[in-house]
Amino acid sequence: MSIYAKVVNGIVETVIVAEASFFDTFVDDSPGTWILTATDNERTLLPRKNYAGIGHTYDATRDAFISPQPYPSWVLDESDCIWYAPIPEQDIPHIRWDEATTNWVEQD
Repeated sequence: MSIYAKVVNGIVETVIVAEASFFDTFVDDSPGTWILTATDNERTLLPRKNYAGIGHTYDATRDAFISPQPYPSWVLDESDCIWYAPIPEQDIPHIRWDEATTNWVEQD
């Protein structure tokens, strides 16, 4: 089994688990492209860097699935296509990101 994402205009709309042979007989007349995300039996990601999720972006240039940006201040790392805070997360229990101060704060 493998994991496939249906991408429409660069956005993941559906994610399914199926055998490759499923697409030999599957008829899908709606717009979009099915893209192999990962092979489930090997638990191996393809070069697409991240598992696809509904609402994620597929960047064809990077051949990568990218989650939505969690905060405006966070920066996309080009090597792994993951969003990171501008300040590394601190090793403190119960912290959260505060976008107003662009810093990590302790939760009450």
